[in-house]
Amino acid sequence: MDKKEQRRKFLRNSLAIGLGGTAFSLLGATALDSKEGGEKIKVLTTDGKLVEVSASSITPAHVEPAYGEAAREGIPGRKFVMVVDLSKCKNARKCTENCQKGHDLQADQEWMKVLSMKDNEYTDPYWFPKSCYHCDNPPCVKVCPCDATYKRHDGIVLIDTDRCVGCKFCISACPYSARVFNWKLTEEQEHNTAKYSPETSVPQQDGTVGKCDFCPDLSRNGELPHCASGCPMGAIYFGDANEDVVTNGTETVRFRKLLKDKAAFRYKEELGTDPRVFYLPPAERMFPYERGLEGLSDEQKEIYKPKS
Repeated sequence: MDKKEQRRKFLRNSLAIGLGGTAFSLLGATALDSKEGGEKIKVLTTDGKLVEVSASSITPAHVEPAYGEAAREGIPGRKFVMVVDLSKCKNARKCTENCQKGHDLQADQEWMKVLSMKDNEYTDPYWFPKSCYHCDNPPCVKVCPCDATYKRHDGIVLIDTDRCVGCKFCISACPYSARVFNWKLTEEQEHNTAKYSPETSVPQQDGTVGKCDFCPDLSRNGELPHCASGCPMGAIYFGDANEDVVTNGTETVRFRKLLKDKAAFRYKEELGTDPRVFYLPPAERMFPYERGLEGLSDEQKEIYKPKS
């Protein structure tokens, strides 16, 4: 393995440990070659002893999402960020579909939207995935009268639908139209028996507001959000600004270097909301805009028709 590949492997492993560190009871792992041919791992146990065990015997524990007041604190030491590479997006809509499936949403409830953008009359249009931006200065939190919308220490903005009264003040305050009102649940949604957590946003509750939650329940287990793992083009990167690492599942890179090298920007940054989602410009696009219209239903194509 050359030095470049070793570095990539190190970054991937660092992110996995960083995002899912709470999922492991064995820390400080160092891989060694076993004389028996199998890989051995030296680990530090919770009582401070260094032991050697078989790598195949270590199974990461599944960490449950936080509930109640614990869901308001955030994952210690983390500052989650998302980076969207607009040059890679071709409107496959798998980010939308994966998000809907993971959060038990209806077909018309889109927490991750893919917009058709055209900057001016001289430029070509491009595809623009848009979620909640988990702003560090979120207007939605300021206007919520019942503390249902809140900002966590790890950068994530969540909604506790057990507290939400459906006043829609947050919908009006959000300059990004990132929120969706649950007017009426389907029969399937009403019969969802999962234990509710603001970290999963499931089960849904009618008369409340929903939005992208950055999937902190997946981060607790070292997994990417539904949108990032579902994107077949690898356009969505997710990670921890404190660790300075983001990944799309196949490529792991330094967060700040990526922003600098690719001249990243934030949507409507002039509003002072300080979003935690960054965009890489749609330069040298991998796909022509028209590819994003293929396979869409007539109803979906109607949405993307230019308005006169």
